[in-house]
Amino acid sequence: MTRIILSGCNGKMGRVITNCVANRADCKIVAGFDINTERHADYPVYANPSNCQLEADVIIDFSHPSALEGVLSYAYEHKLPVVVATTGLLDEQVEEIKKVSKTLPIFYSGNMSIGISLIMELARKAASVLGNDFDIEIVEKHHNQKIDAPSGTALMLAGAVSEALEYKPKYVYERHSVRQKRGKAEIGISSIRGGTIVGEHEVVFAGHDELITISHTAMSKEIFAVGAINAALFLITCQPGLYNMKDLVQQA
Repeated sequence: MTRIILSGCNGKMGRVITNCVANRADCKIVAGFDINTERHADYPVYANPSNCQLEADVIIDFSHPSALEGVLSYAYEHKLPVVVATTGLLDEQVEEIKKVSKTLPIFYSGNMSIGISLIMELARKAASVLGNDFDIEIVEKHHNQKIDAPSGTALMLAGAVSEALEYKPKYVYERHSVRQKRGKAEIGISSIRGGTIVGEHEVVFAGHDELITISHTAMSKEIFAVGAINAALFLITCQPGLYNMKDLVQQA
């Protein structure tokens, strides 16, 4: 039985993860971290991670960028692997994750869906074939409560596409600020926020008289919860290092 500490347990994703774990026999949540210490399940909740002295095997962090430092410090002190599923991290925070991964197993991904992992590979392959002759745009849609834009997933897709191109592209987020034709070495990234959209991502390859679209639609938050839990179970078998969804898919 894998013992999980859930950071961000009282957030929307935290509650979904709590419900998913409750229906599994291979793991359980022993404690939660959250600025809101109200209890919605049968485990204690700590506003300050350092106050938690319970035994655990792994941490899942699905919270807010401001909580990352405390989570990583706790993980380092207690020698616990960490699944970092929080999005909107600053570059220096990502560098800190890489630093900690030299001593602990860290799983870091901007999207915990296996489907997104697959379309990243498809987008990478398409870019290697079409990149010189097609314009590339990425469109992402999320609910009106999402804080960061563009989404971490959109940036992951842009990164996958960029790896396959023969040139180094420039990411363009706002076209209204300049009046000029689209540059060839650009990847446009557009964000839509509205309603209760769980998550939609499209990678568009636009060529002469031809349009190719690779897309993914999340129908519920549960797919991300299941991905995070499976990542946690995978991570406890790993040596120190930085892991992502590609590693999880290959292991399966």
